[in-house]
Amino acid sequence: MFTQILNPTGNLFLTLLVALVPVALLLFLLAGLRMTAWLAVLIGSIVTFLLAIWVWKMPLYEGAQAYLYGSATGVWNVDWITFWGVMLFNTMVMTGSFDKLRRWLIQQGTRDVRVQTILFAWAFGALLEGLVGFGYPWAFVAPILITLGIPALDAIRVAAIANNAPVSYGALGAPIIALAAVTGMPLLALAGSVGKIVAILALLPPWILLYLVSGRQGMKEAWPLAVVGSLGYIAGQLPTSIYLGPYLPDVIGAIVCFACLMLLLQVWRPARTLGYGGVPVTAAQEAQAEGHGLTVGQVLQGWLPIAILILVVVVWTGPWSKLPGIIGLHLQVNAASSLAAGATIAAVFNWTPFVGGSAILASWIVVVVLFRVSGAQLAELFHKTWSQMWGACLVGVFIFGLAYVFNFSGMAGSMASAFSKMGVAFIIVSPLLGFIGVALSGSNTSTNAMFGKFQALVGQLLGFPVMLLPTLNSVGSEIGKPIAPQTASVGVSTSEFVRNEGEVIRHNFGWTLVLLVYLVLIGVACYLFFPGIADLPKA
Repeated sequence: MFTQILNPTGNLFLTLLVALVPVALLLFLLAGLRMTAWLAVLIGSIVTFLLAIWVWKMPLYEGAQAYLYGSATGVWNVDWITFWGVMLFNTMVMTGSFDKLRRWLIQQGTRDVRVQTILFAWAFGALLEGLVGFGYPWAFVAPILITLGIPALDAIRVAAIANNAPVSYGALGAPIIALAAVTGMPLLALAGSVGKIVAILALLPPWILLYLVSGRQGMKEAWPLAVVGSLGYIAGQLPTSIYLGPYLPDVIGAIVCFACLMLLLQVWRPARTLGYGGVPVTAAQEAQAEGHGLTVGQVLQGWLPIAILILVVVVWTGPWSKLPGIIGLHLQVNAASSLAAGATIAAVFNWTPFVGGSAILASWIVVVVLFRVSGAQLAELFHKTWSQMWGACLVGVFIFGLAYVFNFSGMAGSMASAFSKMGVAFIIVSPLLGFIGVALSGSNTSTNAMFGKFQALVGQLLGFPVMLLPTLNSVGSEIGKPIAPQTASVGVSTSEFVRNEGEVIRHNFGWTLVLLVYLVLIGVACYLFFPGIADLPKA
């Protein structure tokens, strides 16, 4: 068995610098050269592999096994989910059910920009993030906000800030599944740990959104929207993450949030109807609100694909189901850990035919049958989805290969050993690494794959609760999404800022720092006062 080398250069600081080369290279390629993500990650994975062989003396054959097992994990555990999630979304668009859903939702709000912002940027954005991710919530929500009178740049910022809390579960749980794959931690426990931190984080963004669209006075007048919007989302998201896993917290959180907001609007509405910037809306403008023009049956058609998705995924993947645990093929290669005598670092690929992606495929098939999608439409759907997703799918292949080699070779262990010298102060750095990672890759999933195991090793060395640092890495990633070039490029695709992502990122930057500081405070509080929040459940 290959034995990892903790300090191959003989100088721990120099070893740390060499281990950071893949991170710095990705930063340069993505942010400096603006290289497309799949090509940047491919180059990064090649450099990582060569460093692992040359500096850390990783054997070629075992290293190649680790890379291949990682790539296979990326395909089956992540790409398989995201591809069918986008297929389902594109099917909703093609059949018109998405437009029916959108029209119905718009009509549920008043002309008040604060109500519409919480309904669409916050709740509807969470629904889109849970289904598709990858910047699509910005692309669909921002145009709705622009029609409400919000300037384009501000509308994109509102959509981006609202998208913060849901990103940890984006694309039907793919980021958490990736984190579990590289850390070896139980998927359900990890989903619950992230869910608890996200629930605390979700208390703040609705207040920021109200402030951004209506100012301080407008925020004060509409405080029930912020309270109900945050607590409604948490009421669906938190129990789903704890008891059902990572697939549906955003979807169910968004639906419960909608329901709570609808109930609130039946008994309370803001005393004044305000437009963007806190400007009162006139009676004539209010009277211009159009009805959605849909029958009850058409509204049900709008909701039907989502209802099918929830039913199938819950039945298929819930704790009562044995389907996700069925293993058709098990491949593994081990290395002796450099950090703990007798411990091993395993690169594992389990082909589990009935993973969450297969449940989403089954949901999609049901939707296709019920909506009578034709053969020509199916061909168009596959062509459109593949043209959208092939680059993201390649990122899944190469980033997981990179991450597995990074962990298997001992590079992650060397980084963990160096960073552990910071002591408990690393609790401040942990979410910052996730924040930086997503700014590089544009993907919470990729960031969790890259840094998840490293965060777990540092936590192990410092005696932190087992899941705390990987959890903060994941949530830190979601906060960095508004400044991620890859996400912004998708998010601005329906606006006038196409190929001008830099201006959007600069406009978003300040509020992301506010949320990052808030997350650091949450992490410190959890470590000091609530360590059990991110610890593994006792057997």
